[in-house]
Amino acid sequence: MDDLACHNTKPSLGLRINPNILDARSLMPPFKTVWRDLCRAFSSSSIQSQSDDTGDGAPKRKILIHAINYAPELIGCAKYTAELARHLARQGHQVEVVTAPPHYPGWYVRKPYKAFAYSSETLDGVRVSRCPMAMKTDAGGVWRLLAPLSFGISAVPMLLWRALRFRPDAIMCVEPTLFSAPVALLAAKLLGARSLLHVQDLEVDAAFGVGHIKGAALKNLAVSGEALLLRGFDHIVTISFKMRLALAAKGLEPGAIRVLRNWVDTSAIHPTDSRSNSFRAELKLPEDAYVVLYSGHIGVKQALDIVVEAARRLTERSNIYFVIAGAGPSRQSLIAASADLPNVLHLPLQPAERLNDLLGLADLHVLPQHRGAADLVLPSKLSGMLASGRPVVATADPDTELFDMLSHAAILTPSGDPEALAAAILTASQTDLSEQAEAGLRLADSMGAKRILPQFEDLLTAPAERLEEAKNRETAEVG
Repeated sequence: MDDLACHNTKPSLGLRINPNILDARSLMPPFKTVWRDLCRAFSSSSIQSQSDDTGDGAPKRKILIHAINYAPELIGCAKYTAELARHLARQGHQVEVVTAPPHYPGWYVRKPYKAFAYSSETLDGVRVSRCPMAMKTDAGGVWRLLAPLSFGISAVPMLLWRALRFRPDAIMCVEPTLFSAPVALLAAKLLGARSLLHVQDLEVDAAFGVGHIKGAALKNLAVSGEALLLRGFDHIVTISFKMRLALAAKGLEPGAIRVLRNWVDTSAIHPTDSRSNSFRAELKLPEDAYVVLYSGHIGVKQALDIVVEAARRLTERSNIYFVIAGAGPSRQSLIAASADLPNVLHLPLQPAERLNDLLGLADLHVLPQHRGAADLVLPSKLSGMLASGRPVVATADPDTELFDMLSHAAILTPSGDPEALAAAILTASQTDLSEQAEAGLRLADSMGAKRILPQFEDLLTAPAERLEEAKNRETAEVG
């Protein structure tokens, strides 16, 4: 059990990394090269697509992705951006990514990568260029602003250089971080490429909502700048309908915003027999143990303190165990807060190949969320929880997206209420929840990767006329 918990060591990513790390001088072009390419781009009356037609009737495209998070990071936005890039590459498209060194969760760079160096490698057929980023372990406060800002600045020459060399048909930017958006927009306008923003997190609203950043004047400035940037993109994709409404409130047409849920690979995540689960043996759990599992990022927005408080209220129920698996800035404080609770166990972030087994450890998944982040993010871990075939208890308030989405597929308790959460967990441990689990599987199927990824690909590669027709239909339906 102690080996698995790894309380005093930083978890590795559990992946084999291509060690082709270069320094800035060998990777970045000289100034004259950048200037020459800029002049050529501006002097061209039109930029011809470099895409190839492979003969199967569907022209293949060049797609450049700009995102602060990417593989080999295991959770959060990186997981979805990397899976999308791999899907596009498998379909025959040429894909490049400009990103930061792997640093999430925890805000520290994993070896053999370096925080202050440019580097290049190829992962799963995708060229990946990495840019320096200043950061502080378990970054909080002003570092939540400085770290992504430093990446946004260091990525400018790399993104422009790769765009001018690669000549993409589409440039996609991922929020967070919005600091990546200006250069992505500039490159798209310069080359006449399609621009798409994937809003995984209403970064500005969430930062102020949970208290990472404070100040009315700073908030007004950030909101105004965000609205200006958003209006520059040809297409915007977000992950929930409430987030679409929040984006519309910033001056965008609701019909111009596409909702595509964070997907799950149901061939990789699927129901298993919990009693033969390897983690049960490794944790030396008794045969009658009822396991309440949280797996994912451990930070302020996850509000895991109420899970610890719920566990404290259930210490007399000797068969109920809480397992918290993951990493993040709040992990050590959470371990300290639960040190006196024998029914709370901790695991580090697990490698991708053990994720299905980890999710299968649960008799019940718990999904807490900070009230201040409601409808500003939609927990990406939800789809995996549902696909595991286990019931879910979530903290969600009425009229929020999570509440509406899970009303028939999970047990719901008010956010920030450990007493209600403890009561729900106790009831769940004594109740047959197979109907909720089946409803969860149906919901997971609707978010399957085979359904969502082709729609995303369409937005990046389909003819503009067809996308405009779809946009007009969407606007009419929303209106």
